[in-house]
Order: sequence, then C-alpha cells, then structure tokens
Amino acid sequence: MTAARAAQEPGVRQILDRVREHLQMDIAFLSGLTRSAEVVLATSTETGPMQMAVGDELDLDDTYCVRVLSGLLPPVIPDARRHPEARDLDVTHEMGIGAYAGAPLRGPDGKPVGMLCCLGQGANPLLGEDALRVLGLAAALVEDHLGVPGLPHRPAVSDRVRRVRTVLEREEIRTVFQRVEHLGSGTVVAVEALSRFDPRWFPTPVHAFAAAQAAGCAVDLEVLAARRALRHAVRLPADVRLSVNLSADALLDPRTEPLLLAGGGGVGVELTEHTPVHDYGRLVAVTDRLRDAGVQVVVDDAGAGYASLRHVLRLRPTAIKLDLDLVRGIDADPVRQALARAVVDFAGSVGAWLVAEGIETPAERDALLDLGVHFGQGYLLGRPGAWEDALGDGPFHRDA
Repeated sequence: MTAARAAQEPGVRQILDRVREHLQMDIAFLSGLTRSAEVVLATSTETGPMQMAVGDELDLDDTYCVRVLSGLLPPVIPDARRHPEARDLDVTHEMGIGAYAGAPLRGPDGKPVGMLCCLGQGANPLLGEDALRVLGLAAALVEDHLGVPGLPHRPAVSDRVRRVRTVLEREEIRTVFQRVEHLGSGTVVAVEALSRFDPRWFPTPVHAFAAAQAAGCAVDLEVLAARRALRHAVRLPADVRLSVNLSADALLDPRTEPLLLAGGGGVGVELTEHTPVHDYGRLVAVTDRLRDAGVQVVVDDAGAGYASLRHVLRLRPTAIKLDLDLVRGIDADPVRQALARAVVDFAGSVGAWLVAEGIETPAERDALLDLGVHFGQGYLLGRPGAWEDALGDGPFHRDA
C-alpha cells in the first residue's frame, strides 16, 4: 500500500477529525513533502470553506510549511492577517487563511517528511501552547500509524534555495527606495531601502528571504542587501535619512554594526520581526551604540503584535512605524483612531517620531494628521522606485 493510500485510512482521518474539533479550526490535513511541492495526502471529514482536497499540490516555496520548518514562521499563528510575515504571503490571501497551526512528521533519521496542519478562515485567538502539544501528539500518532518511512519523498533542497546561493555569490540584488514624507508639507524626510530580485525565481522579496532561511544564509542575504543599499548614503541630501531593514539576528552579526556606523549620521536601521530576539541584552547594547553614534533606531510594524511592542519597550527607539493594518481605513474606524492616538501620545512621551506606513488614500492621510501623526509613507505618497524618484524635487527638511 502506498503512503498516499495509507494516509487516507479511517484511523488517520479520525486523528485529523479530533484535532480539528479540539482546536476549533475549519480543516486538518496531512501532507507529504516532495522535491518542490507540498502534497495533500489526507484531510479531516469536515473541511469547511478551505477548498482543499486529497491530491492538491502547493509550490513548496510558497507554503507556510517550508517557513515553519526553516524557522521563518512560528508553528502556531492565531491571526495570519496580522502576522508581519504571513500577512504578505500570496497563499494567505489565495486560500483565505486566518489562523494556522502545524507540526512536522519526521522520518527515522529525524528529518521532516511531511506536515500535520490545521487551517481556519478566521482568526483563532484560542491557539497557543496547547495547540502545539495537541499537534505534536497527533503527529506522533500518525507516524506510528503509517510507520512514516512511507510518506512520499524526503524533502530536497528546492531550486530557489540553490538559486539564492547564486544571488549571494553574484550579488544579484536590485535596491529600490520608498519616500517618507512630512504629511503636512510633503517634504521628504527619509527614504527606505528595499530589495528586489529576479522575478523569475523570486516573485516577491519574501520568496528570496524564505529561500535564504531554508538555505541557512538568511543573515548573509540581509547583510548583503544592507551593504548594497548603504552605498547610496553618500548621496543623501543634508536632512534626509536612509533606512535599511534588518532582523535581530542580522543586527547582532559582527559585520553589521561597522557597516551602519560607516554610513554616518544619515543612516537608520528598521528592526523587523522576522526572527525572535533571544538576547535583548546584546541587542540593546548594539542599538545603544548605534543611537549614540547618530544612527536612527526604528521599530517597524508597531501595533502588529507583541514582538513589536516589546521592541519599543526594550530598545527605546528614535522612531516608531505604525503598522499598515492600523492605518488602513483609519479615517472610518474609531477603534483604529483610538489606538493610533495612544501610540501618538506614547511616542511623544519618549521623544520618538512616529511614521504611518501604508497610506493609500487622502482620507487616511488627513485622518492621521488630525490624530497628530506627522510623518508617513505609502502608495499615495510614492511607490518604491529609483533613488531620484524617491527623493523627488524641492527642499528637504526632516523637522518640517
């Protein structure tokens, strides 16, 4: 009997049914990992609105599972549309994923050969440590039931993982820039550097950094991206800053601090949530030295989750970026307005300037100004593009 047929036995489906019910999710499913795909081998009896069936194949590089296995995503996500990594993935929107939980199935050598996952269309705030324990137990039961050697294929390094090593060797990164404006005057106060890659291999930057994480070279790719961006620091007008995005792991890398300090006082670093902070003492020591040298320390995605709030409390940043989920539709949402007002008060009390991300309409911009948010970026103000387009014309006054 093949592994795919064995996975559809009543005993496996019963396990999936119990897991789905216990976690209050729409579907539980068992998948196997091939060279380039995640293949659905079995589903719970009820699948809700998730539209997933046995035999479905998902491009491995686009899945949650490859990111969970590489550490880029946590194994339990109560609200995928607010998670800083999951919310931007195409699969989140295409499949309507609101909540996720997953655990690996391992072969005799301990390497992952499949996943046991649950999905929900809506957010599920009840997911937590209990979900991880339940999934771990269920995965062990499935392994015992199937004798796991049988799951389809052991995962191999994907083409994108191999390709990202070529990116590093050849430095195949294109840097684009997005302007940050004073919302009242329209003057440019900063430009944020963003990385782009060959779209044939990496349709979005998320694909590239996920492949780098799977290849064990995520920090190398971040450092390379920062180095390529910071070459433009010498071209900055007097009162404009250039910021680069770095995870905590990349910021702690010994190559990073000298790189940022060499950029001078016009440089800023935006701390992302891509990796958890394991040693705040070391991180604070680095950010303190950078701030003392005039490098701006920015906490990204404030309001998106607990990690960004903890960054604000521990790092005492010079700037805070208001998460785009709080900005979207803020002109018509009293709850978003109340939260933004609280962040404005907090930023003022600690002497940090506040930037709203993701501004797309004049109504959002005007509402933010009324709330006391004076700086922002987003498609309304300018899309990522060439250096000259990001800077635009006219005077540059950071304190305007």
